[in-house]
Amino acid sequence: QVQLVESGGGLVQAGGSLRLSCAASGRVSGFNIMGWYRQAPGKQREVVATMTTGGSTNYADSVKGRFTISRDNAKNTVYLQMNSLKPEDTAVYYCNENSPPRLYWGQGTQVTVSS
Repeated sequence: QVQLVESGGGLVQAGGSLRLSCAASGRVSGFNIMGWYRQAPGKQREVVATMTTGGSTNYADSVKGRFTISRDNAKNTVYLQMNSLKPEDTAVYYCNENSPPRLYWGQGTQVTVSS
């Protein structure tokens, strides 16, 4: 089992910044993809950004140039630096650890961006 704990969410004004953290513990795979997803009310969960153990990244078009994913493999922690936040970024943000066939999710952290 792997446990994922997100932190860093909150309320911020449009144009502001937040940094999310996700710490993984338990039987974390040495080779995995860790990622951030979000789900807004009434919408499906969508990918925000992912990063492999080797450092390859992938971003949703809507966040390119504003969000940066990073990870500390020694600490089994993934981060999401969110800049120039917009009201449409408001959602519950989830991290996951994906090492097929395993897939684990955190409990989520709320990000609210006011206009």
